[in-house]
Amino acid sequence: MVPVLLSLPLLLGPTVLQETGTYSLIFLYTGLSRPSKGSPRFQATAFLNDQAFFHYNSNSGKAEPVGAWSQVEGMEDWEKESHLQRAREEIFLMTLKDIMDYYKDSAGSHTFQGMFGCEISNNRSSGAFWRYAYDGEDFIEFNREIPAWIPLDPAASNTKLKWEEEKVYTQRAKAYLEEECPAMLKRYLNYSRSHLDRKAPPTVTITSHAAPGRKRIFRCLAYDFYPQRISLRWNRASKMMASGPGQGVFPNGNGTYLSWVEVEVPPQDRDPYFCHIEHNGASQSLSVQWDETKRAKAESQVVALPQ
Repeated sequence: MVPVLLSLPLLLGPTVLQETGTYSLIFLYTGLSRPSKGSPRFQATAFLNDQAFFHYNSNSGKAEPVGAWSQVEGMEDWEKESHLQRAREEIFLMTLKDIMDYYKDSAGSHTFQGMFGCEISNNRSSGAFWRYAYDGEDFIEFNREIPAWIPLDPAASNTKLKWEEEKVYTQRAKAYLEEECPAMLKRYLNYSRSHLDRKAPPTVTITSHAAPGRKRIFRCLAYDFYPQRISLRWNRASKMMASGPGQGVFPNGNGTYLSWVEVEVPPQDRDPYFCHIEHNGASQSLSVQWDETKRAKAESQVVALPQ
């Protein structure tokens, strides 16, 4: 079986756009039974909101800050964090082996992933979760209200029994989610709030593509914006249109996001088309028009008109 690797948004389900004043701390773990050459057998990434802030893998055995947090001093004792992640790695890979033994498939290639974390809103705890997936399918999750581990896969019943042989494991998970994780998140925010609250307006370009005898396609691309929430739509002669493919919001690889929206235009249509953009990083909404008079000089032209 080919390993299935899930990203943070996939494990969370549909992307949840965080509201102002709401912050989250999330850990994503991935274990591989047969990693490719040079790849780590285990890796962990911690996220503040949607931003990765430290990474650990079994090859280096070190937890190290990434991105903007690599320049921050005193946020964490990284030697202590490395020791903690090495201990979690051992338990995590042992659980993966137990699952493979249950299915009698030690020769296959499999993945085990876990994600847990908490959220605070207006400086008060507002949510927490802890769940695992095996080969991309739900495996087991923790219910804080009972409290208990809830098996979601046949093999998970054995995992549940093993984890709950001692009540301290269940009590420890509940205490971590409800007390330790929110306290850790508040401490991290002392170093991170300004970065997480930053606003970067989108850069916008419009391109036009047309095959002979076919409809033209206008694409409005917005990129390098933060935070994630954005609205893109096409207007034709000042009237809003139903837009075509696009509308997804995707990581841009540098801590910002990108999105686009397309519209099909009949060859004989010469009405003005505007891409309307709303994002709270911009001081006002924008309408961006494809400049037909400059087509021969450039693939894309941008004219920003304040609304």
